[in-house]
Amino acid sequence: MAFQGPLYIGFDLSTQQLKGLVVNSELKVVNISKFDFDADSHGFQIKKGVLTNEAEHEVFAPVALWLQALDGVLNGLQKQGLDFRRVKGISGAGQQHGSVYWSQDAEGLLGNLDAGKTLEEQLRTAFSHPYSPNWQDASTQEECEEFDAHLGGQEQLAWVTGSKAHHRFTGPQILRFQKKYPEVYKRTSRISLVSSFLASILLGRIAPLDISDVCGMNLWNIEKGAYDDRLLQLCAGTFGVEDLKRKLGEVPEDGGAHLGKIHEYFVKRYGFSRDCTIISSTGDNPATILSLPLRPSDAMVSLGTSTTFLMSTPSYKPDPSTHFFNHPTTPGLYMFMLCYKNGGLAREHVRDAINEKLGVNKPANPWAEFDRVMLQTPAVGQKMESDLMKMGLFFPRPEIVPNVRSGQWRFNYNPEDGSLKESAEGWNEPFDEARAIVESQMLSLRLRSRGLTTSPDDGLPAQPRRVYLVGGGSKNKAIAKVAGEVLGGVDGVYKLDVGDNACALGAAYNAVWAIERAPAQTFEDLIGKRWHEEDFIEKIADGYQKDAFEKYGRALEGFEKMEAQVLKQEESRRLANK
Repeated sequence: MAFQGPLYIGFDLSTQQLKGLVVNSELKVVNISKFDFDADSHGFQIKKGVLTNEAEHEVFAPVALWLQALDGVLNGLQKQGLDFRRVKGISGAGQQHGSVYWSQDAEGLLGNLDAGKTLEEQLRTAFSHPYSPNWQDASTQEECEEFDAHLGGQEQLAWVTGSKAHHRFTGPQILRFQKKYPEVYKRTSRISLVSSFLASILLGRIAPLDISDVCGMNLWNIEKGAYDDRLLQLCAGTFGVEDLKRKLGEVPEDGGAHLGKIHEYFVKRYGFSRDCTIISSTGDNPATILSLPLRPSDAMVSLGTSTTFLMSTPSYKPDPSTHFFNHPTTPGLYMFMLCYKNGGLAREHVRDAINEKLGVNKPANPWAEFDRVMLQTPAVGQKMESDLMKMGLFFPRPEIVPNVRSGQWRFNYNPEDGSLKESAEGWNEPFDEARAIVESQMLSLRLRSRGLTTSPDDGLPAQPRRVYLVGGGSKNKAIAKVAGEVLGGVDGVYKLDVGDNACALGAAYNAVWAIERAPAQTFEDLIGKRWHEEDFIEKIADGYQKDAFEKYGRALEGFEKMEAQVLKQEESRRLANK
């Protein structure tokens, strides 16, 4: 007999698509429906899900597009034969930092939806502003500078809100919005994030912001667990703090909060049970960390075009170069995140240079020579302990961690006396760069995550228990080997394969936990007992190796000096060019 137990939906509202993924209580995926914005929508002149105003560096999306997509995804699940009556809970993930501006009519329109009409038909006038700024938006440089200065500097802002000011963050976006469109801002009844927008549509009323996603605004005082009135005053200007507080609404502390039952529109149009509960929706990065039951100090490294590092940690040690968020489900834990623009593209530049040097044209495996050369090269280029360490920075794109222009810098470092010299002397280019580029990326992760990990066992240095690799680079076992040598990981290095479903899975798991948890049962406990790791992960490299870990610990001091020297040079260069 087919399983007839409860089902749960996780939505993922990203830049280019909306996905609805259905799981059962045992976390098995039973349905997936997607709506590609460029391919499936009608009536919007978008490209890759967004519109742009290059003159002002604006990137934004029409909110009505997302309404069309939600009906589209649910229609797709209906065509697949999903029995909506079995769906007990729904949660979602939304692209972080986007904001939605509701009109004075929004609550009335949301509460009185007609099941005979589409969401788009009925809610076009529910917004005071028809567009949502996208995370790619770069129009708020002036506002970011105001935020960074308001509390005394980037360090102070990062300590209070978990991050320095960034173009995409919602606080600077709201500040710019109220300055550019003061009358529209005045008519705005509420402001949602993309995640709470999604929950609002399903509820039929404006949903509260999520405890983790709210940390991507530069407005939430993480240690105090409340909005910071000083930053609200900056953001609201003459409209005042209390008005902005009303617009933003309360923030429940429980990431699995039951917000209410699904709106009658979805009951009548798609056949949902009236008992289906809407759960808080979170941001895409917090949802990613929920896609596997990450234990504290486990690390997830995304090796895509860019590099992203995620960790669950009980330590709150913010810095302008990092991001801290409240953990989406577990009070007392934080989500630590690093974002780098340079990742796969930088490694590919070295790979292509090696293939060209060796005369390898259109190989079946373009990484074969890169991997061979990297594994034949000793750690930090030291054939003997007395040799200088080779290390460098390789940025085909301007980087934000550290904040420097595109370029390449090569150094030789003597760990015995701490001397560092910018020089390509002794470098066998491009072959030495294969190992150096992977080491540089991993050393940067280790440098910025140190102090957040604990010792996994007596006598072992602090390090991740496991290192999970995701993204295109996770398939490369040679890169995984070096990652383990640099970062450690006493249980090993694993390839995590959830395809492109991480955010939707994390949202669906959140719904399962929120509905089925016992009193005081944590997300990690409930999901950890049901999550079948053999379906998703494969051990591809050893992690902690004492000698290698200690050698890279010595190299870390040189790496930190190297970054500081390059930053100093770049600052001098900028001042000279003024």
